Amino acid sequence: MRISPALRAELAPASVDLYWLPLGVGAPSGSRLVRFNGRIYEALRAAIDRRRPLDLYHAGLQVRLGDGRFVVEVAPSPDSWRARRGVVAEGAVGTRMAGALRLFRYEVRCWSGGRIPDIDEAVGGPVRLSDDPVTSHRLLELTSSVPTLVWGRDELQTGDMWNSNSVVSWLITRSGLPVEDVPLPRHGTAPGWRAGIAVARDQL
Repeated sequence: MRISPALRAELAPASVDLYWLPLGVGAPSGSRLVRFNGRIYEALRAAIDRRRPLDLYHAGLQVRLGDGRFVVEVAPSPDSWRARRGVVAEGAVGTRMAGALRLFRYEVRCWSGGRIPDIDEAVGGPVRLSDDPVTSHRLLELTSSVPTLVWGRDELQTGDMWNSNSVVSWLITRSGLPVEDVPLPRHGTAPGWRAGIAVARDQL
C-alpha cells in the first residue's frame, strides 16, 4: 500500500500495541468456566508434549492512527447491536451449525474509541509492534478480511485450534509485521497463535 508523504504525516502519530491478558480476564460472564476449561486443555496438551503446564493468555490489539484509537479484539456476540461495538465479522463456536444461535457465535471487532476489558490486568504492559502509519492503516483495513473459521476447531489442519489468538496473529502476519519476534509472557502460552500465522502465510 502506497501512502503519500502528506497523508503519512496526516495519519501520524500511529502505533500498534499488543496486550497479553490472562485467560478468563475480561470475560463478561463465565470467567471461572473459561479459566477451568483452559487449564484442562493446557494440562492435556502438556501431557501430550511431555512438559509442564504453562499459563494461558489471550491477545488484544490497540491501534492508533492520527486522532483515532481502535481496539481490535474477539469476543462473544452479546446482542444484535453490532455497529456500536465496531463488529466487522462473525464466526461460529464449536460447529458451523451452532453459529446460528447467538450463544455459539463470536465477533471480530475494530472498535473506534473502544477499550480492552481489564486492560490493567495485562501482563508486562503493552508490546509495541509498530509506529508506522502505513502498517496501522493496513492492519485496520485487514480486520474485515479475517477468516471466520470455527472457534475451537482446526478446520485447515494447521496443528492448532482457531480462536481469538489466531485472529490477532493472522492480522499481525498479514500486516507484514515480524510475528516471530512477538514475545510471549514468561512461562506462558497462547493457544491458537500458530494457527493464525499458518493460515496467513498460506494466503500471502
